Amino acid sequence: MTFPEELYYTTDHEWLRLEGEHAFVGITDFAQHELGDIVYVDIDTLEKDVQQHEVFGTVEAVKTVSDLFLPINGKVLEINQLVQTSPELLNSDCYGDGWLVKIEIKDSEQLQSLLNVQNYKNLIGHHE
Repeated sequence: MTFPEELYYTTDHEWLRLEGEHAFVGITDFAQHELGDIVYVDIDTLEKDVQQHEVFGTVEAVKTVSDLFLPINGKVLEINQLVQTSPELLNSDCYGDGWLVKIEIKDSEQLQSLLNVQNYKNLIGHHE
């Protein structure tokens, strides 16, 4: 499993990558591995303000449906159309083409509540 150093992580297994005043959000390698083959992504929060820890969509795997929680307050600016048509990207490239949403950051102070890579690895019991 891979865990890019530059990302922020949540206890709900989402990641956040800062890009200026915006951020990209997706699910971690651990999450996609636990879910198994992802077959459908449902995100209906485009242009909506979503609060930290609120559901912004769901992913459906062969065996389960899992809610997606926004790591920080933000407005959903863009939904990745690639994962709408090719949800398997969440399994094959969860940190690249498999990102889920691009958000406008509403409260950058909340970044301090997120986990760094080492704290996330500790959370999931990943030891190298």
